[in-house]
Amino acid sequence: MNLNNICNLGKFIWKSQAVPGYGFQQVRNKWANWLMIRDVKRRRMSAENFLERTRINAMRRNDVLPIEIRELADKEINKFEMNAIPLRINNRCVITSRPRGIVKEWRMSRIVWRHLADYNKLSGVQRAMWG
Repeated sequence: MNLNNICNLGKFIWKSQAVPGYGFQQVRNKWANWLMIRDVKRRRMSAENFLERTRINAMRRNDVLPIEIRELADKEINKFEMNAIPLRINNRCVITSRPRGIVKEWRMSRIVWRHLADYNKLSGVQRAMWG
């Protein structure tokens, strides 16, 4: 086996920070699973089309414009892909791709967030202390 092949193999191995249930694992890309890849694609498409969609939606909702122009704007908005709609974006944990219980500020699930906060891995997070 060639030495270069062994060196290239190392970049596919991802060493996680002792996240519960996630040890050493082999990853072919930087996303947790195909659901996360789909969500990232939707976020990218939504960001790319944001200005144009906003402009067309403003024309659709404008009561001053004639009905013909608003109907043209309706047809134009339907030409966008469904993945370009911001409503199709799901909040997922960036580490585990868990869809529920997301702490929005960090985009992590509550389980991962709590684990990292317990070991002082998140800046600005402090345990509640009283009395």
